[in-house]
Amino acid sequence: MKHLILTSAIVAAFAAPVGAETLTIGTATAQTGGLAYADVPTMQGMKLAIDEINAAGGIDGATKIALLEKDVRSDPAQTSIAAQELADAGVSVIVLPGDSDPALAAIGVVSSAKIPAISTVASSPTLPQIGGDYMFSNFPGDNVQAAVSAKWAWDEGYKTAWIVYSPDTQYTTMPLYFRDVFKKLGGEMLGESTNTIGQQDFSAIATTIAAQDPQPDLVMTSAYEPDFPSMLIALRAAGVTSQVIGSDGIDSPTTFSLGDVGEDVVFTTAGFAIKGSPLEAFDKAFEQKYGSAPESIYSAVGYDLIKVIEAAVIVAGSTDPTKIRDAMADLENVQGATGLITYKGTNGMPVRQVSLIRVKDGGRELVGQPSPDANLIPAPRMQ
Repeated sequence: MKHLILTSAIVAAFAAPVGAETLTIGTATAQTGGLAYADVPTMQGMKLAIDEINAAGGIDGATKIALLEKDVRSDPAQTSIAAQELADAGVSVIVLPGDSDPALAAIGVVSSAKIPAISTVASSPTLPQIGGDYMFSNFPGDNVQAAVSAKWAWDEGYKTAWIVYSPDTQYTTMPLYFRDVFKKLGGEMLGESTNTIGQQDFSAIATTIAAQDPQPDLVMTSAYEPDFPSMLIALRAAGVTSQVIGSDGIDSPTTFSLGDVGEDVVFTTAGFAIKGSPLEAFDKAFEQKYGSAPESIYSAVGYDLIKVIEAAVIVAGSTDPTKIRDAMADLENVQGATGLITYKGTNGMPVRQVSLIRVKDGGRELVGQPSPDANLIPAPRMQ
């Protein structure tokens, strides 16, 4: 498997070989708590990439990778503490949890220590804006995902919509981006509802949507488990027949175990294993290492995260954090398991493919992998 497609700038950088040393990556991720559903498989993918690189002699054949791991238990305060401990230990890169809110708790540490930090799967486009020059994301932005799903919905003939969002986190406000794009395309918003993270009863929201005459053509949400399954079950139980559109947060085994309730849900995520693709090869390597196939795209995204760091170290010719940061910000066309990844000119948000997936017979069906229309992508929404 080729892991890098090299631009002329990267090829030129090979003139500066990486020294025979160890690159220490510190991970302050959620191995327990509400974000573990994303960070645990992400870490598995990271470790697969590290094993491959080290088995080949290290980055550029010379620099082995070591991990210093800390579980932040999905807690912002613990994330800040862990980040400081990792900075004090002298790591070259810090990996932060898969949500912008705990990741942003490490701003002070990252900025003062001048260590590049990258979130596992946080997708808020405001993460690097708020986090500063040393903060990076590793996932398609919320505004990009919303632009893709709204355009697909409009092209499919859906003309009316209802959104359900939570103001509790930046990620769960993704439907506000969807609303803006859908209206720009000519769609009509029939209404919106809000929920709290961890809400157990969605019957009131479901009843309100079911009472609309006619019901909206679609309901869009970026809720994730355990909220999304509870919401979807309530919607269907109330008689809501609208198309449901979700986001990458529902790419988990729970969604695919809901039977008829989950059938035909469409969501955006970071990849799909087309025959002959790098992602298909990754899935096979993952199964060989762990004994079972990946349960979500997050494992492959974790693999991609390490490939990005590897590419930055090659370009930098160093394990110095500042040099790695500068190299990472200028990367183009890094080949990951899910596709090509570019940071050049993006202020810390990656340019990478978005896949639309439909739940079909308890599995994944590819709807499409459209390139988002740049004119439709909303500006980052600052909370």
